[in-house]
Amino acid sequence: MLNETPRRSTTRLTRRGRIALIVSGALVAAAVGAVVVPLLLPGGGDQKPEALTVPEGWRSGQVYEAVDKALDIPAGTTKKAVPKAGLKLPGDAGGNPEGYLFPATYPLNDKSTPASLLSYMVDTANKKFSGKQMTAGADLNTLNLYQAVTIASIVEAEAADKQDMGKVARVIYNRLDRGMPLQMDSTINYGLNRSTLTTSTKDTRSESPYNTYVRMGLPPTPISNPGAEAMKAAINPPQGNWLYFVTVKPGDTRFTADFTEQQKNVAEFNKAHASAKPSA
Repeated sequence: MLNETPRRSTTRLTRRGRIALIVSGALVAAAVGAVVVPLLLPGGGDQKPEALTVPEGWRSGQVYEAVDKALDIPAGTTKKAVPKAGLKLPGDAGGNPEGYLFPATYPLNDKSTPASLLSYMVDTANKKFSGKQMTAGADLNTLNLYQAVTIASIVEAEAADKQDMGKVARVIYNRLDRGMPLQMDSTINYGLNRSTLTTSTKDTRSESPYNTYVRMGLPPTPISNPGAEAMKAAINPPQGNWLYFVTVKPGDTRFTADFTEQQKNVAEFNKAHASAKPSA
C-alpha cells in the first residue's frame, strides 16, 4: 500500500520485496527479487502426481495452469472448463471462481478432471467460509461474505507475514470508512495480469476497475485465493486506527495513523537499505 501524497521524494519497501520511489504523488516501483512459486506436484520424472497443492495467494490462472500440468492435459483446458463445471459460487461472483479455489492439497486419481478438481476447491471454500465465526464476523463489519473474501485476498497479497494480516485488514477497513482510496499495488497488478513488474505513474492512472488509486472502494472481485488465516483476519481484524504501513526490514512492518510518523519509518527504511550490502 502507498503513502498519501508525500512532500518529498521517499523510498520504501512495499509488500514482499518491492522498492517504491514516491515523488510528488507518483509511484515508480521495481522488483528487487521476483518470488517464483513452483508448482507443488508430488512425485517426479514420469511418475504421475498423486496430489495437487494449491498455495495460499495463488490466482485462478495459476491454479488452472497447475491443474493442466497435474492432469497432463493441453494448456488452457481447465480455464475453458469453468463455465460448464457447475461450480457452487455466490451470485456476486458472476461465475468467476477467483477467491474460491481454496488453498489446500487435493488428491488426484484416474477419474480426476478439471471440473471435479475445481468443484472440490470451491466446495472446500464454501465449507471454510460458511462457519458461524466467519459469517458473524462479516455481519459485524457490515460486509457480505463475498466482500470479506475480496478483502482477504488483498490481505493475502499485501501482508509480509501472517502476524501482520490482521493489521493490514484493519488498514483496509479504516481507509474504506474514511472514504480514502485503498491504493494497493496488488490490485493494480492483478488488473494488469502480472505480479512483480514495475508500477508506473501511468499504471496508477489506468482505467482498470482494479486500480484502487483512482477507484474508490473494493475491487470488483477477489485478486487471489486466500487461505484460512487471511480470511480470519478479514472478518475479525484487531482494533486500531492505522492508515499506513511500511516494512522497514524483514520482520519489522510498522503500522501508523500518522503520516509524519510514516515518513520517519520510511526514512529509517532508506537508511537501513542504503547500509545493506548488495546481494546476488
